[in-house]
Parts: sequence; C-alpha cells; structure tokens
Amino acid sequence: MWNKLNKSMMFCQMMFGLSFYGVMVILTRFFLEELSYSEADTMMVVGAFSSIGPLFAIAGGIICDKFLGSKRALTVAYICFAAGYVLLVLGSSSLNVPLSLLGIALASYARGLMSPSYPSLYKRTFKSQEDFENCYPINYSVNNVGALLGQYLYPIFVLTVGFAGGFTLSAVMAALAVGALVIFHKPLVSVGEDIDREPVSAKNMGIFLVLSAAMLGMVFFMFSDMDTGQYIVYAIGGAALLYYVSLIFKTGRADGMRMVAILVMTAVLTTAFFVYYGQMMTSMNIVAINTLKGDLLGFIPLAPEAAMALNPLWCIVMGPVITLLFANLEKRGIQFTTATKISFAFVMTAVAFGILTHAVRSVGPDVSISPNVFLVIHGFQAFAEVIVGSLVVAFIISVTPKEIEGFSVSLYSVAIALSGIVGAVISGSIAMDKGQEITQSFVQNVYGNYFMMLTVAAVIMVAVALAASLLIKKMINQADEWDKTEALSPATV
Repeated sequence: MWNKLNKSMMFCQMMFGLSFYGVMVILTRFFLEELSYSEADTMMVVGAFSSIGPLFAIAGGIICDKFLGSKRALTVAYICFAAGYVLLVLGSSSLNVPLSLLGIALASYARGLMSPSYPSLYKRTFKSQEDFENCYPINYSVNNVGALLGQYLYPIFVLTVGFAGGFTLSAVMAALAVGALVIFHKPLVSVGEDIDREPVSAKNMGIFLVLSAAMLGMVFFMFSDMDTGQYIVYAIGGAALLYYVSLIFKTGRADGMRMVAILVMTAVLTTAFFVYYGQMMTSMNIVAINTLKGDLLGFIPLAPEAAMALNPLWCIVMGPVITLLFANLEKRGIQFTTATKISFAFVMTAVAFGILTHAVRSVGPDVSISPNVFLVIHGFQAFAEVIVGSLVVAFIISVTPKEIEGFSVSLYSVAIALSGIVGAVISGSIAMDKGQEITQSFVQNVYGNYFMMLTVAAVIMVAVALAASLLIKKMINQADEWDKTEALSPATV
C-alpha cells in the first residue's frame, strides 16, 4: 500500500501545508499592521488568498490534462510557490504593496496548478482504487501536520525574524518540495499517464506560458481591486460550471448522469460547506484577534491569529479516526454514501457555530473568550472538514470519465473558490472601522447575530445534504444500469 513514491508526495504535501498556511496565518497582521489595510479589505484579501488559488484549478486541470501532464504541472506549481514567497520577502522588506500582491498572486496560481495535478498523480502511486481511498484521508492529515506547525509557529517566528523571515522560510520549504519531485522524477513519471512520458511540444509549451501569464495577470488585478475581483471570480466559476454542463450533453448518457451527480456534489454541497470553512481565515480570525485572551488549557501560549492552528491539530487526529470509523462500519455491512457523510459534516458544523454563537453572545465586559472555546469549536469543524475535504475528491475521481478527470477534480476547487469569496463578502458585515473600539455590546450583537445566522443555515444544509444523497445514489445506480444494458446489447443483436 505505502511506497517511496506516495511517501515522497506526502512530504511535498507537508511542505505545502507548512509554507502556505504559515504565510496565510501571518497575512492578516501583515496587511493590517504593515500595509495599513482596513479590517474589511484585509478579510477580502486573506479570504481571496485562501480561495482564488483553487479557482485557477480550472486552468490547472486543463494544463494537467492537455499540455503538461500531472508530474510536470506539479513540479511547476512548487517552483511558482517558491517564487511567490520570494516576491513576498521583497515586498515585506520594502513595504511594497504591488510586490506583495504579486507574490500572493503567484502563490495562488501555483495552488490552482497543484490542486488537480496532485491527487491525480498521487492516486497512481497506489495499486488499487481501494488503497487510494483508504489512504487519502491520511494524506489529508499529513497536510494538516504542516498546516498545524505553520499556523502555530509562524506568529512566534515573526516576533523574532519579522514578516520577511517568515516568508523566506516558506520559500525554502517550497524549494525542498521541488527537490523531492526532481529526485523521484523518473519513477513518478513511470506511473503517470502517457502525457507525462511524452515531450511537450513547442505549441503546447507556448499555450501554457501564454495561459499562465494571463492567469497571473488576472489574479494580480483581482487582489489589487477586490471589489471588482469578486465578480471576476463569479464569472470564471460560472463559466466553468457552464462548460462542464456542456460536456454532460456531449458524453454518453451513463457518464453524463455521473457528471450530473458530481455537479450536485460540488456546486451545491461542497460550495455550501466551504463557506463555513472560509470563516476560519476571515470572521473567526478577526474575532480571535479581537477577543481571544489567555493560554490554551491554561499553560500553552497561543497568539490570537494562531487560533487557526487548532483546526489542523484536530484534522491530524480526525483523518485516521474517520478512516477507521467508516472502514469498521463497512466491515459490519453499514455503508453511507458520500453525500450522507457530508450531511454528518453539516451536523458537526452546526454544533461548532452554535458553540461560537453562545460564546460571543455571553462574552463579559472584558470582551475575552478563552482559547479553550476555540479548541472545542475547531474540533467539531475539523471532523466535518476531513469528511468533505478527503471524500469528495475521492468520489469525483471514482465516477468521472477518465479523459476529463483533471477538469472534474478542478470543479471541487471551483466550489472552494466561489465559497471563499462569498464567505469573505458576508464576513465584511462584521468588520469594524479603523480606530473603532471593541465593546461587549458589539461582540454580543454584531458577532452574535452573524454566527447565529450561520448556525441556522448549517441546520438547513443537513436536510439538503440528505436529500442530495438520495438523488445522487439514484443517479449513480441509473448510470450503472445503463452501462450494463449497453454492454449486453451487442451480444443480443
């Protein structure tokens, strides 16, 4: 099951988690304190940084399927990560806003290139689909080890080495991932698709470079003007969904039905869930910065912006737990569809945001919330995240037509992008003006009403997910029946 190839890829995944989430956790203070952004603008930029990258998985999926192949695309992605972090170093050293925005734009594009190429290549390092599905949650936990260390330690590092030092560390880790991909180049290429083993034509390389330059320019513009940029995200996401719908009508009826099931899974369930996930980087992060006081469990120091680190801490634990839980249930003949499991995720989300609502509505005159409250909240939300984050991609890969595998996986990233921007926009409703004082009344009313709204919506999504589960199961069964009918038809002629 485990071998040097999937272990080397998980090393790259950990380097991604350390470098990317380490940068993300210090971006809020960097933009607030160093670049003098307002809370509303900062939440938009940080929310976009967490979500725009996955949007460009659309381009990444096309590049992966048609031009470079998974291995080359993944290597280029990590090179772009390293280059983006270097630009952040230069931007932070000179407090240069355009350089800083270009750095996060390049890192965002790199994430979009990585999103479809990584799972596609990682899957092929296993001998069977079953091994891949059983191990993918472990890979998700490995990513979260990196995210945990990055989010917890970077705020501490910044106190010593500054923002430039933190960004430099991320550049070094991205470079280490490039090194691992170079060392295992030949064996990784050998398990890849035919396109991975074929040389890239001058035409394809030219298209790739032009497409990449256009995407990078667009991302930079979006970060520079988020008021306009959010509508570009909506337009690109909508265009991707419409293109996917057009492919449904061009394929056979069985594959078309499976693609409709993927559309329901991503456009409805995944998008709704990641609106909640995105709150960690926006509204929840601002609430933590403004209210979190004290040590975790009474003795562990925790910077307010590092409260996000509690999420990957729980995800590390939840990955193996969820894998063992569902594996043991299946041995006893108890099986749930992926959409049903997502309904369980929304139950956990409703509990998490219900606890947060109670915490802000009952805050005292000192306007402080214990980090232990955030520990509990992130525990429930991490259980939900691991279910959605690991199982949706596995579902897509298991049912999608092979020739559009990369693009189908990119729909998952489109859902993350759309939900991230939507989440950042609605988070702006709780932003304070520059110089405004945080008060008990503000926390109880503004924060309280906002998180109550999210809690009620999560309860509604439990019912929606259960209904979607029945629909998706029916569509997959119908597609399988059509496949059997078409397989038998030549013999009956």
